[in-house]
Amino acid sequence: MSRGLFITATGTDAGKTYVTARIVRQLCAAGYDAGYYKAALSGADETAGLPGDADYVKRFAGLTDSYSEMVPYIYSAAVSPHLAARWEGRPVDLEHVKRGYDAISGKHAYITMEGSGGILCPIRYDDSCHLFLEDIIRALELPSLVVADAGLGTINATLLTLEYMRRRELPVRGIILNRWTGSPMEEDNRRMIEELGGVPVIACLEAGAEELPVSAETLAALYGAGNGGNDV
Repeated sequence: MSRGLFITATGTDAGKTYVTARIVRQLCAAGYDAGYYKAALSGADETAGLPGDADYVKRFAGLTDSYSEMVPYIYSAAVSPHLAARWEGRPVDLEHVKRGYDAISGKHAYITMEGSGGILCPIRYDDSCHLFLEDIIRALELPSLVVADAGLGTINATLLTLEYMRRRELPVRGIILNRWTGSPMEEDNRRMIEELGGVPVIACLEAGAEELPVSAETLAALYGAGNGGNDV
């Protein structure tokens, strides 16, 4: 049975794609059969053959799956997926997303699924359907990993994200602090997030680092087999 992990963040610029690419490549390099999936991608120029986030992960991790297998909904407008879908007339259908996830899960043992923006990002919002990231996480029964910027303001942003996910009963396996410099302030940020949030910081990733300072075995242990686990 394939195991999955959902990558969300404290905001749209926290570095989800950057971290996701390194997780997938690290797993592959250690011999794990890893794949990538994202429900909806906006701000991508399909005509140029470069669908943004998916292209970066595919190239960095050396994946061979097609873009259509990795991302069922690709939009050109660089806005929230719900708005891009409305403008382009192709709303996200949850059942189609689930079928795509099942298909990629049939090819790989470990699926890293990247979200869009932060945890409250709407994926579809029209007269017939209100669909959010949490609906997709819940439908696929995935545990999550939260990516947060290591710098100033991250305590508030990370704790708010964790509290929302706790209240919505969305299990969180850990946190990765991105753009880490190791300053005393960032060390305190890490300590406060773990103490107040009750979730471990799995790794601190420096800007430009080629891989996460954590073993592939530790990363693989974060993945759930469809039941989400018993976490925050």
